[in-house]
Amino acid sequence: MLSLSFGLTAALLWATHDILARKLSQGVPLLPLVALVLGAGCLPLVALALGLGGWDRMTGAAWIAAIASGFAMSLAIGGLYRAFSMAPVRLVSPIVGAYPLLILIIAAAQGRTITDGDWLAVALIVAGIAIVAMTSREDTPGASAAPPWLAITWAVLAAVGFAGTFALGQLAARLGSDLPVMLAGRVVAFAILIALIGWSRGPALPPRRYIWVLIGMGLIDALALGLVTAAGSLPKAEYASVSSSLFGVLTVLLAVWFLKEHARPVQWLGIATVFSGIAVLGVQSL
Repeated sequence: MLSLSFGLTAALLWATHDILARKLSQGVPLLPLVALVLGAGCLPLVALALGLGGWDRMTGAAWIAAIASGFAMSLAIGGLYRAFSMAPVRLVSPIVGAYPLLILIIAAAQGRTITDGDWLAVALIVAGIAIVAMTSREDTPGASAAPPWLAITWAVLAAVGFAGTFALGQLAARLGSDLPVMLAGRVVAFAILIALIGWSRGPALPPRRYIWVLIGMGLIDALALGLVTAAGSLPKAEYASVSSSLFGVLTVLLAVWFLKEHARPVQWLGIATVFSGIAVLGVQSL
C-alpha cells in the first residue's frame, strides 16, 4: 500500500507542475524553461545525497541504469513541455499519462509477477485516458497553429520517456541507493538540456519573471520523481509508477478549475474510468 501512496502523492505533485508548465510554455523558448526546472530539482538532491550517503552501494550496473534514466528523463520532460506548447491540457496530459502499460510490460520482461488484476487496472486506466484524449481532439480543432498529430507525437515521446525514467530509476535504486540514483539521473538530464541550449545557440535563461516559479516547479518535480524512485525498494514497486500516471487526469481537473478548460460528460466518464483502475490497484495492494 505504501508504494501506491507514493505514486498517488507524486501524481498530485506532477499535476500541479503540469498546470504551471502549460501556462508558462506559451510563446517562450522552451529549452531554458526545462533546463531551469531540472537544475532547480538538483539542488535539494545534492544536499540530501551528500548528507545521507549510500554512494558505497552504487555498483557499476546501478550507475549505468541511473545514467540511462537521465537520458529518458530529458526525453520525458522535453516532450511534455513541447506538447504543452502546442495543445491544451486535456489532450496532452491523458496521452502522457498512458505510460502504465509500458511500465507493466517492462516489469514483466524483468521477470516480475504481473497478475490479471494488474492488467485489468492498467486497461481501465488506459481506456479512460483514451476516452479523454479522443474526445479532446474533437473539442480543439484549430486550438493551436501546430497540427494535432505533432502535439500527440511529442506527448507519446514524453510517455515513453516517463516509462523509461521510472523503470530504469527503480532498477538502479534496487541495484544501488535511492538518492545517488535520483541525483545522477537528474544531473545527466540537466547536462543534456544545457548541451542542447548551447547547440541551438538560443537564450540561456527564461524570462526573469518566470524564474522563481520554475525553481518551485523543479522542487516539486524532484520530490515527485523521488517518491516514485524510492518505491523501487518496496513491494509492488510498479504500483507507484502506474498510480502516478493519475497526474494526467488530475491535470485535466485542475485545468477545468484554474485554466477554464471545459470537459464534456464523456470526458468525465473517462476520468471516472481512470479512477476505477487506480481503485483496482488499491484493492490488490491491501
